Amino acid sequence: MNSKNIRTIYTVALMIFSFSAYSQSDSTKTFTLSGSVDTYVHTSLGATNDAFGTHGPTTAFANLKGFSLGMVNLIASYQGEKAGFVADVVFGPRGRDAVFYSNASVGSYTGQRIINQMYAYYKISDAVTLNMGQFNTFVGYEVISPAVNVNYSTSYLFSNGPFNHTGLRADFSFGDGGVAKLAIMNPTDMLEFNPVNTYTLGAQIGKTTDAGGIWLNLLYGDQDGTLDEKDFTGTVVSSAGTLFQVDVTTGWTLSEAFFLGANASYQTIASGERYTLAGDVVDIDGDATSFFGVAVYPKLTLSDVFALGLRGEYFSTAKGHVLASPIGVDASGDGNVVAATLSGNYKVGGLTIIPEIRFDKTSENSFTDKDGDAKDAMTTLTLAAVYKF
Repeated sequence: MNSKNIRTIYTVALMIFSFSAYSQSDSTKTFTLSGSVDTYVHTSLGATNDAFGTHGPTTAFANLKGFSLGMVNLIASYQGEKAGFVADVVFGPRGRDAVFYSNASVGSYTGQRIINQMYAYYKISDAVTLNMGQFNTFVGYEVISPAVNVNYSTSYLFSNGPFNHTGLRADFSFGDGGVAKLAIMNPTDMLEFNPVNTYTLGAQIGKTTDAGGIWLNLLYGDQDGTLDEKDFTGTVVSSAGTLFQVDVTTGWTLSEAFFLGANASYQTIASGERYTLAGDVVDIDGDATSFFGVAVYPKLTLSDVFALGLRGEYFSTAKGHVLASPIGVDASGDGNVVAATLSGNYKVGGLTIIPEIRFDKTSENSFTDKDGDAKDAMTTLTLAAVYKF
């Protein structure tokens, strides 16, 4: 562990101790420490994803062969009458992968890659709260913490983001379950500072009841900056256009034993602009890239200690929009995947044991078998242990 991480851990520990001592002397203020620890064992049946021990879709956040580690998650929160903070740190492969866009290499600066959330908030009134700092995205259904999801592995919708934002967000409560958010933020997952000088707008409007809720989420903004003729250095480079994402998330308790959640999301990025050999900035003549996905999350609670959760998902990418995920694409950059994940949740106090089977079927060959031959399907088995405190 390098000195930067040691200093970060020391700072968090000192903050926890200081505010814990302070909160004991003032009953109007509340300090809490919560979090989770998770670990798993994983294998695939007759297929792999690459030659580096990955035996599951890299979208899964639970894809390493054999016994592996998830993450340690520590969440310190302080709530006063009008103001407070959240400091949420993660250690381990699952947490590191979720904050890998923390500007880890910009000039001589290297990112810390362990802060999941770190923001302060101020309650202007009962109806309006301002939050500033780094916070998990309000887009989508799943979150990085396995203590919150029913399935241990994650979906293609989740892994293609966004994960986190850094900016200023206003939360609104209208009464009768009406809620909304408005935010101005760095480009998605640029967490510690903004090297490109463009910003992203975010919005949410939702309706909640005792049985569940529905939320419409929007993102809009240029994610990699814009080109300027005065910055031309002789290299012909390009810049992607503006991102737009619309996302609908919902979940409802339909009976004492049955819950149904769903998520649909569409993201597109315009073709953008490029330098010419003369250093002029011109628009790129081409189609926008995009992805679309939809997932359903039925959950059946069979007893006080055991539940079954199923995730069924369809995800597609167009014009090469998604290249990092294990979705094979054709010559036009188009491809899709259908995935089904069945997970059990057996609870013993704060511990949840999650046996899971997952099947992924892609439109193009995306996996390899033990002989190195290409395959378009993969079945994986996982057994996870998640302790929440």
